Amino acid sequence: MLATGRVRRSFAGHGLLRTAAVWGFGFTLLALGADHQMSARAESDEGLFPKSPEPLTQYRAMRRMHARSERFDQEGWLDAWTEYDRRGFRYQIVAERGSESVRNKVLRTVLKREQELIAAGDETRADLTSENYEFEEAPTGGGGDERYVLLKPKRKDVLLVDGRMVLNRDGTELLRIEGRLSKNPSFWTSLVNIIRHYARVDGVSVPISTESTARLKFVGQSCLDVRYEYESINGRRVSQEARRSIAPAIER
Repeated sequence: MLATGRVRRSFAGHGLLRTAAVWGFGFTLLALGADHQMSARAESDEGLFPKSPEPLTQYRAMRRMHARSERFDQEGWLDAWTEYDRRGFRYQIVAERGSESVRNKVLRTVLKREQELIAAGDETRADLTSENYEFEEAPTGGGGDERYVLLKPKRKDVLLVDGRMVLNRDGTELLRIEGRLSKNPSFWTSLVNIIRHYARVDGVSVPISTESTARLKFVGQSCLDVRYEYESINGRRVSQEARRSIAPAIER
């Protein structure tokens, strides 16, 4: 009886590891689109986009990541210093807790895959440009504080979002990008929805949080949330005033 119990527990453990591997693969291709679109330059002759006076070329940020699976009641957390510049993308994990399989098969895998995508030069595939999207201003229904621009990908791509940009009323600030991936990352993954929140930090537009949900075969609904706390942008240390101004949005 004891041997049988061990076998059953072992089988269950391997099942969870396989499940976490599927879950991690489903989210890895979200990384580039979610994080490095911050360096995108929206291009249009129609004046639909806020103009950043300075493109992003470098950053150092603490990235706080949390992944969870509702069906298996598994979740994990990871904090990592992340850096991006002309040499590529680098990360250093400084704290982690929760499910070991979620941390290793999901959160670490996301960071590693992001590093590989950047090294391969794939970041332009996620840019908000006329090469990747068709843009159309959408009616707001009157009187609101937000302005909407529809995003229609020109091809099926796991790094492009079929959805909309949300701008402030006068169109000078990018607030959010929200929608669904135009192509599922894998056979295992469907209905991938993303909300990316942006803010202008010391003159540069950057993402401050990302919320992603996906339906994964054998796993069910799973979520990946990421928060960014910037130490430097374009070689300049982020001011305390800027950090205080975006803190409430990051923590919501």
